[in-house]
Amino acid sequence: MAYFFHHQDDSIDKKEALEVIFSKAVLSLKRNERDFLKNNDREYQLFLHRVEKYLPDLISVYFEIYQSCIFAYPFLIELLTLMIRSWIERDRSLKQIDLQREISSDWLTSNQIIGGVCYVDLFAKDLKGLEEQIPYFKELGLTYIHLMPLFLTNEGDNDGGYAISSYRDINPKLGTIENLRELAKKFRENDILLVIDFVFNHTSDEHIWAKKARKNNARYKRYYWIYEDRKIPDQYERTLREIFPDEHPGAFTWKKEMESWVWTTFHSYQWDLNYQNPEVFVRMADEMLFLANLGVDILRLDAVAFIWKQKGTNCENLPQAYKLVEAFNLIARIAAPALQFKSEAIVHPDEVIRYISKKRCQLSYNPLLMALLWESLATREVKLLAYSMEKRFTIPDGTVWVNYIRCHDDIGWTFSDEDASALGINGYDHRKFLNQFYTGKFPGSFARGYPFQENPATGDCRISGTLASLAGLEKAILENDSIEEEHATDRILLLFSIIMTIGGIPLIYLGDEVGSLNNYNFLKDEQKKNDSRWIHRFPYNADLYAKRHDLNSPAGKIWSGIQQLIQLRKKYDVFQTPNINIINSGNQHVLAFTKENSKHRVLVLANFSEHEQLVESLIFTKSGNIKNWTNIMNHEPQEAGMIFMKSYQFFCFLADLQEH
Repeated sequence: MAYFFHHQDDSIDKKEALEVIFSKAVLSLKRNERDFLKNNDREYQLFLHRVEKYLPDLISVYFEIYQSCIFAYPFLIELLTLMIRSWIERDRSLKQIDLQREISSDWLTSNQIIGGVCYVDLFAKDLKGLEEQIPYFKELGLTYIHLMPLFLTNEGDNDGGYAISSYRDINPKLGTIENLRELAKKFRENDILLVIDFVFNHTSDEHIWAKKARKNNARYKRYYWIYEDRKIPDQYERTLREIFPDEHPGAFTWKKEMESWVWTTFHSYQWDLNYQNPEVFVRMADEMLFLANLGVDILRLDAVAFIWKQKGTNCENLPQAYKLVEAFNLIARIAAPALQFKSEAIVHPDEVIRYISKKRCQLSYNPLLMALLWESLATREVKLLAYSMEKRFTIPDGTVWVNYIRCHDDIGWTFSDEDASALGINGYDHRKFLNQFYTGKFPGSFARGYPFQENPATGDCRISGTLASLAGLEKAILENDSIEEEHATDRILLLFSIIMTIGGIPLIYLGDEVGSLNNYNFLKDEQKKNDSRWIHRFPYNADLYAKRHDLNSPAGKIWSGIQQLIQLRKKYDVFQTPNINIINSGNQHVLAFTKENSKHRVLVLANFSEHEQLVESLIFTKSGNIKNWTNIMNHEPQEAGMIFMKSYQFFCFLADLQEH
């Protein structure tokens, strides 16, 4: 079978072979399921059209991955059976969305999509409480809500919800699966996309599969990477990097009750799944389709870079990892076409781009933009930001960046050393400076960040902290410095102005829109005090949200400024144009870029300095032979002359191309 799908042979009728494979899957269905196919012929014909379109590629990719596995064929039949069954069980309202999104292939790039992300318990206590927040989401203008992990996890340490013990049970403190299904329905009624995490690199050690493996069940031991001695783990670890060396050295953890070593890339209670076993792939495809049928629109593929292991490599970003994502994607195209994937590959920029395509992940976080926005604030220079965006911002048609400033995780300085070197910047030294700056150790720093995974010997670390605290608001309030408070709010709005206009989906870490400060209470919690990321995983602050309409408060200034930017983005569809044209502003502190479609061209200027700046009139010549520009922040005409910019000021000029 593997030979058949990897070699051209005119003597073999591929269509006939596909029909045989698919027929075997149909025969594996229950009688009532086969009756559904007979009694719903029109729906079934649409499904068969997708099967005809995507199944050949799925089988080809499947055997690329599992060509050496003697059990691959029966698991393929099982996979196809569960795909048909999942489609049968899919609600008709979701099937209607499937059709709509197949017809409108560019819906993901719409300028109407504005994202928010939160922990359910911290923001709204539970799923029912989150449903009550829908009016607030609509008030701000959000149309995409990403819920941080909300499934059943270990008691105690659970990596903030990323140690999942069941993909089909909600943490009882948050609600039930039916509550999530109902929330998804309410979101659809209010034109809000539901995004959740698909934690598919590992499970909790409390997952039923891991429990059975611990009881020496041979079948379930093959779901993981389990070894009785150090021979094979040592071979792997020669080329692996340590992710959390403070917790456990290497990539394996000794499990005394099993007398075995288990692969645990991240925490010792998170067991890596063995995707070299096709049964694992089939089981996780089943979990994925279950989530799709709840009404989830987008799955964030957690730790996607780590899902394939191979001796002699660092076991990150391997070709088989891309193939696995392609296979999952093809399954969704057939059984749940509305479902989209978001890549969470926080890796070298050269590797990030490999996950982004219609065949793999249609969305991707943009960690490079995030890191370089903070880098530009610290240096007051935009050269590395401009150079990197010009080189790396373009992605394939039909895909979209998810642009963010802060999230639940730490900040890592993910810029390319090659890019930095081209500008005369030493990457190692520069990261050291940025760490000192954002932990408040560098003279003159405005930031109040906290080190994460600090190496005392080298000073290397990553950065934790809320947007407001990193941007200087915490320091300004503590020092009762009104000028610095104004600078801090301006810095925050400057960063938001970029992610709202540069192209892609802007994502707000909820609480940042009202200027939430660091939450130091985590230091009093035994289970959290060693993980500084909890400093920015803060609970809903009712007092701050109550001030969001008070323009004399930092919360009000930030919230109203963000809302204005959201309204600006939604008004002009030029902002959904995916690519940008970086322009040399002639000023090392000012970022400049243009975007255009058939109707409009916009010129964006952003001053990353606390000092006033001038931009030469030549900037308009570089932006095209256009005479009439309008400042769309205040709707006033803009003369093509010298531009005076206040500290941290943002300008957005628009030209009507139909007039020229």
